[in-house]
Amino acid sequence: MKFWRSLVGKLWITIICLVAVVLITLGLFLLPYIDSNFANSGAIKRLFTYVCMIGFSLTTFFALFLFTKITQPMQQVIEAANNIRRGEYGTRLTLVTSDEIGQLATSFNHMAEELEENIRSLNHEKGHLSSVLRSMSDAVLTFDTDGKIILTNPHGQALLERWSDLDWEQENESELYPQGASDSEVPPPLRPLFFSTLSQGGDQRSQVHVRQGVWSVHMAPLYSEDTIRGVVAVLRDVTEEVKLEKMRRDFVANVSHEIRTPLSMMQGYSEALLDGMASSPEESSELVQVIHDESLRMGRLVKDLLDLARMEAGHTDMMKVPVDMGELLERVYRKFTVRAKERGLQLELKPGSDTQLLKAADEDKLEQVLTNLLDNAFRHTPADKTITILTSTAVLEGRRYLEITIRDEGVGIPPEDLPFIFERFYKADKARVRGESGGTGLGLAIVKNIVESHHGTITASSRLGEGTEFILRLPVEKQ
Repeated sequence: MKFWRSLVGKLWITIICLVAVVLITLGLFLLPYIDSNFANSGAIKRLFTYVCMIGFSLTTFFALFLFTKITQPMQQVIEAANNIRRGEYGTRLTLVTSDEIGQLATSFNHMAEELEENIRSLNHEKGHLSSVLRSMSDAVLTFDTDGKIILTNPHGQALLERWSDLDWEQENESELYPQGASDSEVPPPLRPLFFSTLSQGGDQRSQVHVRQGVWSVHMAPLYSEDTIRGVVAVLRDVTEEVKLEKMRRDFVANVSHEIRTPLSMMQGYSEALLDGMASSPEESSELVQVIHDESLRMGRLVKDLLDLARMEAGHTDMMKVPVDMGELLERVYRKFTVRAKERGLQLELKPGSDTQLLKAADEDKLEQVLTNLLDNAFRHTPADKTITILTSTAVLEGRRYLEITIRDEGVGIPPEDLPFIFERFYKADKARVRGESGGTGLGLAIVKNIVESHHGTITASSRLGEGTEFILRLPVEKQ
């Protein structure tokens, strides 16, 4: 700061001007009087000049004294304040005086210490909040009242990127949303809940369905002095939970349906026997046979349910040893050859030339898989058609697999049913079963669990009227 612009500089100039005015005024009135009344007027004029010079010197010395005691400390205070403004919160004043400047320096240092502590606490809380947001598995989005994004965590940012190209159509959108909602950065699925939170001022919860996912949304308003300044939204992907809940409901309904049929038949036929409706031993024997068949069917259902439950819980007892799949396929082929002749079907086995030895597998479980797949092929393939078993090897992602393909020329599976055939109790078309009792609907689910427990995969492809093909891949090496 220039001296002339400082407070002391202005004060010094003012004093100089006042002294000059006084001296000039006195000179104008006293000089004529001195010349006329004093013989030695020159000495008096010199004395007057010396007095003026001493007066100007004293005022200058006084100004320099004020500059040292006031202006320089104030400049230090100003510089320290500028350092605080620039973010240098460790700045302190070293002024040690007992006057007002010293008290100002002491107050400034206390203020700087408290400000530094507050800033440190805010940075700590900000870092803590940032760590919490980053570690959250839920998506967190914060919007202001205009719908502009204020803050997100990584999951929230990823969600916004996934929804950036969302084609969301809403009927009467201009009537449902306030004016200017089209400029909002709130994703379209969240806008009804966002405006509801702003208008009602309370927490809002809902579930939104976006593409193939289901999201649980919790929105809460952000207040600033009793005024809503924004909205925070927490989104959780509950697609798996919703799917599991649906599977649970479907499972209970399907089990109830599957068990009710044999129970009803057993109850009806047993009541017929108790009422003596059978007029001959042959009729009694027929009714008893039906009751026996239905009890066996219900027993198979319960057994399959228990096996599937143990597999899904990871409690399957696997005796994994080296297995020669060539011998196993030959044994299964011989077992189904007689059944193929009875049905008028042609069963073919085409083994590959490569080795078919699995280093670690459960032979009984794999035989159960092959038996189930062939049983389905037999039940869905009309007479004079062919069922083929082929084997080959494949290398996928650096691992060698044994491929077993079971292909039939049956009625096929509708395309809309194909993705669900490995689910429990799912039956694509019960009318396809030829003249015999249908399965429990658990066979393919058990097959999938057995294959996955061997670290393998099973896929299916089908065309209506042309047949179905199941491809089973099992790793050759021990996993």
